[in-house]
Amino acid sequence: MKTIAIALAAVLAATFCGAALQSRSKQDNKPTTYAGLTVENSSPKRADKVIKTEAEWKKQLTPEQFKILRAKDTEKPFCGGLLHVDKPGTFVCAGCNLPLFTTAAKFESGTGWPSFFQPAKRENVWLKVDRSYGMERYEVLCARCDGHLGHVFDDGPADKTGIRYCINSESLKFVPDKKGE
Repeated sequence: MKTIAIALAAVLAATFCGAALQSRSKQDNKPTTYAGLTVENSSPKRADKVIKTEAEWKKQLTPEQFKILRAKDTEKPFCGGLLHVDKPGTFVCAGCNLPLFTTAAKFESGTGWPSFFQPAKRENVWLKVDRSYGMERYEVLCARCDGHLGHVFDDGPADKTGIRYCINSESLKFVPDKKGE
């Protein structure tokens, strides 16, 4: 009788846990919002989507760019080459050259990473929940190649959007405006 009770308890636990996991995965597939921004759980569909193998990315990117864009690493604060760039221009994805941010939306946050209060075009970046390191944050990714760019926070300039896109320099390339050269 004791064996039957243990087996029944195991079946009920498996059923309950399975239902809870299934319910959670359905819930996780729904878009949510953070600071008024849509947070997705899957990459946006695009006609110009860039999909490459890990070997192709390693061949194209520098080791540091690969660590950040593809392995979701973070550069050390106050060390990025684009932190103090303020001449007119556009910051494009280092992986696929999609325009992501402009110097017109750049501000000094004091955090040690380039910070922007809005993307060049909202559809060029997407947000995904990041539960790494025991916390919940919102990862910013390139909408064309799904490269990791950084994270978004709700402590940006209140007189603008109130948003701070905290972006790794290594995930970007700077293209100066032709007029600003």
